Amino acid sequence: MNKKILIIDDDVNIRLSLSKFLIRNGFEVDTAATGNSAMEMLSKQPFDLILCAYRLKDTNGKEILIKVKKDHVKTCVIIITRYSDIKIAVELIKLGAYDYITKPIYPDEILNTINRSLETPFPLNGPSSSSGRILPAADNSNHSDYVEGESEVSVILLKQVELIAPTSYSVILTGKSGTGKEYVAKTIHLHSLRRNKPFIAMDCGSLTKELAASEFFGHEKGAFTGALHTKIGHFEQANGGTIFLDEIGNLTYDIQATLLRAVQERKIKRIGSTKEIELDVRIIVATNENLADKIKKGTFREDLYHRFNEFSIHIPPLKKRGNDILIFSKKFLTITNNELNKNIKGFSEEVKNCLLNYSWPGNVRELKNVIRRVALLSTSDEIQIDALPLELVNYAKNHNREKTFDQFKLKYLDNPRDLKNVAQEAQLETILRVLEEVNFNKTKAAKILGIDRKTLYNKIKAKKS
Repeated sequence: MNKKILIIDDDVNIRLSLSKFLIRNGFEVDTAATGNSAMEMLSKQPFDLILCAYRLKDTNGKEILIKVKKDHVKTCVIIITRYSDIKIAVELIKLGAYDYITKPIYPDEILNTINRSLETPFPLNGPSSSSGRILPAADNSNHSDYVEGESEVSVILLKQVELIAPTSYSVILTGKSGTGKEYVAKTIHLHSLRRNKPFIAMDCGSLTKELAASEFFGHEKGAFTGALHTKIGHFEQANGGTIFLDEIGNLTYDIQATLLRAVQERKIKRIGSTKEIELDVRIIVATNENLADKIKKGTFREDLYHRFNEFSIHIPPLKKRGNDILIFSKKFLTITNNELNKNIKGFSEEVKNCLLNYSWPGNVRELKNVIRRVALLSTSDEIQIDALPLELVNYAKNHNREKTFDQFKLKYLDNPRDLKNVAQEAQLETILRVLEEVNFNKTKAAKILGIDRKTLYNKIKAKKS
């Protein structure tokens, strides 16, 4: 059965030309000149896709989009406009538009967009639910290893990825080392319209001035001493797809200037060549530094920053993601089981507590390495505490003791401190510290303090009352 498309536009020429083109390509097409007439048609029959002008005589594309997504969730909506405004585009995609196309309309481009939208099993975007939604699997064998969490910060991160993925906006990813910035970049690519084109990742952290131009743009054979072969640069390799520039803050000022020209002009030349190569590439960059501070210090170009910063996403550290740690651990265990041909089913409760209480300074990267190590060492079908690195176990134990000590202080120490209770406060502090040292064994604490157990209880109760 042919897919049904509704075109909503007050320009009769656009309605007629688009209608004829889409009918020739096998679609059933209806048209409407106003928002009211379009909604009346929608009430009588369903449509698979709506092409809607942003500005109409009686309403606008945003209002149409909201109404459609309220009553016809499975209907894809593509907005067409003469105005290219990033804020409007982001808002429309957040509200559920599949894409946002600016006039003039190119037939091949809009046909490609329509076909991709109709191939999606359910709308990629839409008004976000409080629990978040799962991104549909991208049709790409080179899949992302990104793991979705369930914590509040993970849900926010997922919503941002859903929002920006279908666009071609440049993105800055910020976050500490090991938080998974490249995984997020790859996920954005795999759920974009460029998903079947290359994703090229490049580490900018170790680039020298001499290497940078060759790595970015390539060179011709004989262009310089040692150029024995023609080399295609990373930007040319990524043409049509996405380039991911990691540790962008480490580039020298000179390299930034070279990069800015390419980003502005969307053209490059290989070293030693006079031929210009047109660029159609999405740029995603990542940094663990504060670029705003670097701009103030004069070590990062503000104009380059704004070229990259059409949208930004902060990736939180692992310790801020709560029970996601166990979700990630299970995923990494599954991967490692496949690698090692093992069948470890999970983690003991003691191990889970250690994983949750550790600080994870190396973030997701460190967690993945720990799971790979303990899976290799484990001989049973459940990972036990003795397989964990000693520093992880010790940290978790100390963290638990400190947490218990803090709770104990909150329970028994009042905030007001006047001269009458200074001695009592000091005495109780001593009692609490001794209790903490002996793991809250009151008999041992009383012995160390030179009092009996009953006196210890009475002193604590006296303060509590």
